[in-house]
Amino acid sequence: MDTYKNGTNIPYAPTDTADLYPETDGKPMAASDLHLEILIWLLQTLKAHFAQMPEVYVSGDILTYYTEGDPRAVVAPDVLVAFGIARKRRHTYKVWEEGKVPDFVMEFSSKTTYQNDLTDKMALYAALGISNYLLYDAEALYLPSPLMGFQLVKGVYVSVPPGVDGGIHSDVLGLDFHIRERRLAVYDPVTEQWLQTPAEQHAARAENAETRAENAETRAAQETIARQKVEEELKRLQEQLAHLQART
Repeated sequence: MDTYKNGTNIPYAPTDTADLYPETDGKPMAASDLHLEILIWLLQTLKAHFAQMPEVYVSGDILTYYTEGDPRAVVAPDVLVAFGIARKRRHTYKVWEEGKVPDFVMEFSSKTTYQNDLTDKMALYAALGISNYLLYDAEALYLPSPLMGFQLVKGVYVSVPPGVDGGIHSDVLGLDFHIRERRLAVYDPVTEQWLQTPAEQHAARAENAETRAENAETRAAQETIARQKVEEELKRLQEQLAHLQART
């Protein structure tokens, strides 16, 4: 039997899965403030869109382990969406525990990541069987196109051509991704509306309410003016009638 004296390093096997599968890789969440701003916007927007569907899980930059027992088999998509699993707070996404890989992943490409996004990472996502893979270049400097989409067909990613409106359709999400006013935007072709974060929705409702109030005030003012004109015309006619009767 091996014995270990004080001061020697005793080897051990971690028993806590948090030790075997770390929750962070120590890397920044986004390449820049611009990336982070748009990434947070997109995550909030997608979560709001699927808020009434508790079996849809939306997350971002979460360590995704895809081979049990191998902590090196890990990737952290900027955005992932998985259908058919419970929406709950997760520290990591373990494919063998969830019973499936995500259905949709998206990467925000930068100067240091775009080549890997187009090669090794794309090959990995295809091998894992992830149905939709989107790439977004916020600076429009590195990718062949600022927005690129791929759909898995027989284990291989096939490029999704832009629609007539320039959007990239995700058949998994049922949404169209656009570059609009030089920023990422998401359109729902079913409701024919642009998706918004909860804060944007609140601001839009407040603006609409204010507009309705202003319109109501305008209509009320217009009705008051019209009523005054009618009353003035009636008074004028009454004066004319009185004048005629006095002459007769």
